[in-house]
Parts: sequence; C-alpha cells; structure tokens
Amino acid sequence: MRSADQFTIANKPIASIDLMEKAARAFVQTFLRDEFDTNKSVAIFCGKGNNGGDGLAIAHLLIANGYENIKVYIINFSKKQSDDFAINLQRIEETRCKKTIINQVSDLKNLKADLIIDAILGSGLNKPLSGEFEALVQVINKLNKKVYAVDVPTGFFAEGKLPKDYKGIKAHKTICFQRPKINFFFPESVMATEKYEVVDIDLDEAFIQKQEADFYLVEESDIEKILQPRKLFSHKGTYGHALIIAGNTNTMGAALLSSMACLHTGAGLTTTCIPQSGLIALNTALPEVMALPRDEYTRIENPQKYQAIAIGPGLGADAENEKLLESLIMANQAMIIDADALNILGERPDLIDKLAANAIITPHMKEFDRLFGEHDSWWDRVQTATEQAQKLKIVIVLKNQYTFICLPTGRVFINPTGNPAMAQGGMGDILTGIIAGFVAQKYTATDAVILACYIHGKAGDHLAHEHFVVTASQVMERISKEIKVLISN
Repeated sequence: MRSADQFTIANKPIASIDLMEKAARAFVQTFLRDEFDTNKSVAIFCGKGNNGGDGLAIAHLLIANGYENIKVYIINFSKKQSDDFAINLQRIEETRCKKTIINQVSDLKNLKADLIIDAILGSGLNKPLSGEFEALVQVINKLNKKVYAVDVPTGFFAEGKLPKDYKGIKAHKTICFQRPKINFFFPESVMATEKYEVVDIDLDEAFIQKQEADFYLVEESDIEKILQPRKLFSHKGTYGHALIIAGNTNTMGAALLSSMACLHTGAGLTTTCIPQSGLIALNTALPEVMALPRDEYTRIENPQKYQAIAIGPGLGADAENEKLLESLIMANQAMIIDADALNILGERPDLIDKLAANAIITPHMKEFDRLFGEHDSWWDRVQTATEQAQKLKIVIVLKNQYTFICLPTGRVFINPTGNPAMAQGGMGDILTGIIAGFVAQKYTATDAVILACYIHGKAGDHLAHEHFVVTASQVMERISKEIKVLISN
C-alpha cells in the first residue's frame, strides 16, 4: 500500500496531507457507526509517524462530530516525526482538544477512557516491541477497554511469521485502509484484533490492480466472471460425469453428502463408488446417482471416461483403499483427494510425487502437516503449501476460516467466505463434492476450486444469518441457489 500511496500522490491532484485526511475521514465514518454515543471519553494514542498523523486527524474530526471528551497522547519515544504528523499536530493545537506529551511510560498517570484509539505505530513494523513501546502497550491492554486500531494494531506484523508471544495492542477492531493485511487471514491474528474492516481511502485502484502480488483475495466479481450459465441446447452429457469414491460401513453419510453436493453443483451424471452395504441408503436418498459397488478387489476400469474423480470422504484408510488410490495415481489420473485418501498419502509419501498435474488436494491443518511436516505457524504452513503446489504442479486447498488456494503458478488465492457456524462434520465432504461438480463441467482445476470454496462459504454465510449452527446438509441444499444468484447478477 505504501507504493500505492506514493503513486496516488504523484499522479493525482492530491497532497499527502490531504490523503491522510481522507484516511481519517474513512476511519471516523466507520468508528461513528459503531460508537455513536458522543458522551463517551476517548483516548487517542499517537506516535510521531504517519500513523500518528492519522490519529491526530481523527481526533480533529471526532471533535467536529460532537465528541467533547477527547484526549490525545503524543508518544514522544523518538526524535523523528513525519511532516504530515507535524502539520496535523499544529492543527490539533488550534482546537480545544486536550493534549499530553508522553516522554516515558511513567508520565502516563490516571489514565481513564471509555474508548481507546491506537495510532502509535503503523504497518511497517518488522520486529517485536521492546522498551518503552512494549511497556506502553502493556498499560493500554491492562485497561481492558475497547480499542480501535488505525490500519494495524501497534506491534502487529502486517506480513511475515507472527511471533507466538505477541506483545502488541489487543484491539477490539482494526479499521484498515484500502486492503486488508495478509496476516489478518491467519488464526494467530486473533491475538491482535478480534475483527477488522477495510475502508476505501481513494488510492489509485488501477495502479493497485496492476501490481504483482503473492496473495489475491477472491471477490464476488471474480466469481461472476468465472461462472457460466447453462446452454440452451444441452443435455446431461454436456455437463460431465463425476465419480465419487467415498464412504464405508460406518461413514456412508460422507459419500451421500459429497454426491449430493456434486449433483446440486450441476454435474450431468454422478456415480458413487461405495461398499455394497451402502447401496440401499444411496438408492433411497439419491435416486439420481448411479452406484458402483466397491470391495477389496475393486479397480476403476477406464477412469478417463469420468471428467472428474473425487476420492476420500469417509473412505477408510485400509490396505484395499490404499491399493485403489495407488492404481488411480499410477494411471496418471488427476483427482480431487480429500480426507482418508489424504491420510493414505501421509502414510505413502512416495505417492505424493506421482500425483498427476492439476490434481487437487484439500487438507485441513493436521492433514497438511501429516503430508508435508509439522509447522509452528500458519505463515510457514502457507509458504510450504505454495512451494509444494509449484513443485508438484498441483492445486492445494489449505482449509481454515480463510481457505488458502495455492496454485502451480505460485499464486495464492484467499477465500473470504465461511464462518464459525459451519464448524460441523461433513463440511469438507460437501466441498469435495462441489469441486467435483465443477471439474465435471470442464472448469479448470483452478477455477473449480475458487468457485467451490467461495460458494460453499457463501451458502454458509447466508444460513448463519438465521442459524446459530449450520449443518452440511443445509449448505448442500443451498448450493444451487447460490450459483443461480451469482450467475444472474
């Protein structure tokens, strides 16, 4: 974002101080929506860089919007100050706002406030806080008040591995500018901020879009560009044949969920390869799905006749299924590999290097670490996934609250949809079926995964507005509706 700041200032008729004012206005607009009681007291902590300059501009605007009990604390732990900070400091001195210079933490006495705004340090930090800054943050955190952070919480790394012993501000909410920080998408970020909101500060969007980046956030407009409507003169063969290899005696539900999801995504034909014991359940619940009975001798003859093969949900990791998976891999068959099929790969690392190009694997954290080694941070885990996707020429769907889609090209897409209400068994089975449904319809592996993750999460998001907990069956039943809405936009 720093280069976007510089480009905007250089190429638009706007000075850096005016861009800072825009950022402050965007922050205040969101803040006032959340905190509309102007009788509350607000303490604003401002460093002497541009983040602190934002804080000073915010103070000025809050006063203009009716907040009367505002106190600004200037954190004077460094001799350096930015030019725009100095300009906004002069402006704040011309108001009735109370201002205190803090040369050391011991100067901070009798601190009381209903709300705190953190504008001490910005996004350029790359080492843990220490000394007076660390002590100051401890004082603020011990107040146990609601903290709003400007762009990033002080002490939070915007990118890179996050330390386990986080020493920074613990914010209720971070209001960040133009784009979210990559580290907001990692579970470790909850140490620093409960939630974040992105506000537009009118940086040059065309310039931002042209920049090469390591990470790309999937947006609804991306989905609308990828999705294709059903053709007027078409038939079931037009939309492909998917094979779902799943289920075992005690886990037949996984096979049914994956198969249902595949159907609702639009595959023309779906065949489910299950044990004989599951045929009655399949024929009763899903008369639209064909059955391929599975036993210890089963091998998939002519796998190329299927446009998509998914294997793993509820499969069981026994020797017979290991042989079945190995036979498909040795046939150079690109597949969607999930659940127990991933566990088999974890026990047979020799098979991982033999995966066909554009194979799709969908591990959660523990499954991923069984495949590629233990990791002590999500940053490192995503780096490994990125490297392995390029090395193996496969698509890795690393599942979490925010799913990371790592491509053979080295690009990483972040899926923003989904929510904690979806933390239930069967969700992964549904996702596998959706991916298979899109692959069957001849979407590329990349497009199929991006579509599947987004629509899976979007269905859950809509359901979570009305339900405390969302089940996999509920998500499955909403898939087709989500696709219809997105295509109609």
